[in-house]
Formats: sequence, structure tokens, C-alpha cells
Amino acid sequence: MRTEYIWEIKVKSTPILKRKCNHCNSNRFYCSNKFRMNAQKRNIDVWLIYRCVECDSTYNLTILSRTKPELIKKDLFSKFSENDEELSWEYAFSSEIGRKNGVELDYSSVEYEILHDGISINDILDVEGEVVAFKIRTYFEFGLKLSSVIRSCLGVSSNLLNQMIEAETIFVSEGCLLKKRKVKDGDIVFVNKEKLRDMYILRRML
Repeated sequence: MRTEYIWEIKVKSTPILKRKCNHCNSNRFYCSNKFRMNAQKRNIDVWLIYRCVECDSTYNLTILSRTKPELIKKDLFSKFSENDEELSWEYAFSSEIGRKNGVELDYSSVEYEILHDGISINDILDVEGEVVAFKIRTYFEFGLKLSSVIRSCLGVSSNLLNQMIEAETIFVSEGCLLKKRKVKDGDIVFVNKEKLRDMYILRRML
């Protein structure tokens, strides 16, 4: 038997794009959430517009190049035309799009918040079930370390988390929790109450 909670990671900004500005000394651009479309000889180009954080000059990130209109789904075409913000964020977070354009995305610049129930590591001992599970939901993946999420949500120090990992008190669905593991949507973090209880007893004895 297990009790499950949700940790939802909500991003509040898109990654800064790192590229030398042609008009000033800046090398940082922010996503404008707007698309630019151009039709030429039965081909369509689509760009996502970025603006320099210093001088506001523009840089166009290529999304589609010389693409036949019939190859673009109608709903996708409409979203490009309407500057759909959700779609612009999908492209802004895409490492593949960044790689194809030869630019670097600064994922460390992403602002986010974690919505959770506030269950602390001490509270877990009073929760029903021998295993307590925390399922992670995130619409965007941006290199966030799972260990950082755990420390924030459970209110534990890095040292205590390391002890829990070594004692196999905390683990993920694939097995051992690696400290450098990056968050993925659907990740599940498990805490074994019996091992947690034993670990606490041992700490009091030392």
C-alpha cells in the first residue's frame, strides 16, 4: 500500500537565448512569444522572434524553412498566425530547435515554482502506507535536478538527502536515485517509511 502526492513544476519564463547581438555588446535574447511568417514561391518560412535584453533588436529563430503549405497542419498554421503563446514556449524550450539554429539556450535562467502539499520528511512518518510516492508533473523539461526538487519539497538538507540515498530510503521508479538526475515529466520519487524510521533511530543513537 502506498500514498501518492503530486509535485507540479510550473515554469514562469522561457530560457534566455545566448547569441551575440549585432547592435550592442549583449549576448542574451528573450523570447517575444511572437512568430514571423513569410511566403515565397509556394514555400513558407516561420521564425520565432527573439529580442535583445539590452537594445531590443530582433533575432529570428528558424522554426520552418521553405516548407510547402500543404505540409503544415491547419491547426499548427493557425497557431503560428495567431502567435499562440503555448506553442511559442514549446519551441523556446526545445533543445533540438536551438541545436538546429546553432544557438545555446540558458536553461538556468528559467524561473519556476513547485506546487506541492507541503508534506515534510517528518510528516511522512505519520502518513498511511509503508511507501509514500511523489509524482512529478512538468510540461517543460529544462535540466532541473531532481535532487533540488526533493530538497525543496521535503525540506531536507543535501547531507540528509545523501544519507537517504545511501540507505535506499528514497529512490525512483527505475531504482537508485542519482544526485545528478534531471527531472522528467512522470518521474516518481518513493520514500520507504520503515527505512526512514530506522534511519532516524540510528541517527539518534549516534
